[in-house]
Amino acid sequence: MFRRLDEAKALTVNQMKIVAAAIIGDMLEFFDYYLIAFVLAFIIKPWHLTFGQSAIILTSSGLGAIFGSFIWGRIADIIGRRTVFIGTVLNFSLASGLLYFTPEDGWVYLSVMRFFVGFGVGGLYCVDLPLVQEFVPARMRGFIGGLVTVFIPLGVMISSALAAFVLDSVGWRWLFVLGLLPAAFTLVIRAWVPESPHWLMSQGRKDEARKALAWALQVPPETLPLPDHAPKQEVAPWSELFKYPKSLAVSWMASIGAQTASYGIGLWAPTLFVLQLGCTPAYAAFLFLWVKLAGIAGRLSFAFLSDFLGRRRSGMLAGFGAAFCVCIAGLCHNEYIGTVSVLWLMIVIGDFFYDGGFAVIGPYLAEVWPTKLRTTGMGSAYGFGGIGKIIGPLGLALIVGTSDIVTPKATLDAIVPSFMYFTAWLVLCGCAFLFFGFETGKQSIAEIDSELGDAAPAAAGKNA
Repeated sequence: MFRRLDEAKALTVNQMKIVAAAIIGDMLEFFDYYLIAFVLAFIIKPWHLTFGQSAIILTSSGLGAIFGSFIWGRIADIIGRRTVFIGTVLNFSLASGLLYFTPEDGWVYLSVMRFFVGFGVGGLYCVDLPLVQEFVPARMRGFIGGLVTVFIPLGVMISSALAAFVLDSVGWRWLFVLGLLPAAFTLVIRAWVPESPHWLMSQGRKDEARKALAWALQVPPETLPLPDHAPKQEVAPWSELFKYPKSLAVSWMASIGAQTASYGIGLWAPTLFVLQLGCTPAYAAFLFLWVKLAGIAGRLSFAFLSDFLGRRRSGMLAGFGAAFCVCIAGLCHNEYIGTVSVLWLMIVIGDFFYDGGFAVIGPYLAEVWPTKLRTTGMGSAYGFGGIGKIIGPLGLALIVGTSDIVTPKATLDAIVPSFMYFTAWLVLCGCAFLFFGFETGKQSIAEIDSELGDAAPAAAGKNA
């Protein structure tokens, strides 16, 4: 039955709807997630925030993402991908809307609600990519999986544009009200997205699996042959993840390396632009638009490279290429090429690699696990990597001193050691693919399940 899926020459309209639903969902979740970076640059001075308070605000959503990834990812393997997809969208959009009610100087309330935003964001990312992958042919899976992530920077750009052109006139609270918009998207999900046929088959629901696959391929269900025997698989215990050591090592290391650097730089960058370049928060948000344009270009490039070069080589290029750019940004932060800041320029180029690399890393976190553990495994990797959402922004604050008020001198003195800190994490990401990565690009979902099913270490070693 699934051979018909892998033999398809092009995506049907219905498959495109599934891809579009995932793209819109990811774009909107990161629109919500990154609003805080621009709001923080706006409220730091009037609220007299210290580095410690600012870091707590920035890292609270990362803490929520850790729990959300583990919990939502686990639930998706138990009750299905589609229900969890809807639940996560409602989770982060409603939490974002409640931020409108943040009291003046209410950094504690802001941090608590950001925790729940992160909880939903972490969950959605761990379910939409596996859902898409289980509906597309193997030879397109790398590009399509990467394409789903391509528009994530567009969500950040939308929040950048609103901060640059709307923030001064409507106030930062109304930016969070716009975060309610994704809730309406759940209606689109209900209309477009069926349950994963691979997950349904793992539950022994072969007739429903055939209907879902037939809908995606736009063929009559009776034209797809049913297997003679499709027993329900027992829910695999979480501890079974450790039966796949290479999958665990490459996915956890790549995830924490990339997320630590990406979120650390991304969440502090608008503030650093204000302090280093002496510009307004609104203009810093405008400069950040160019950073995210580079991220979109990077994701498009790496979505193509993941099939052309393979997952392992593309992951190495993303990690080591980003490490070089971030290192130069830190060492040369006071330099200019004409009137162009080297700090800004190298963050732009670096974002091409470390943000673009998520077009490989994100889908790969799901590909290295069998169906019975796919969202659990991806959730564990993304959740473990979510520690980076905490130690990334917190790293700069600890290097400066968490009790210090955010000032130009205090921040700029810490740029070199902070950027070396981020460089080290990106090197770790590259090393994860170099030493533990194995290629999944040419295998179907069924072949990955077969390879990993009973002898994960042997399969991983063979594919290395």
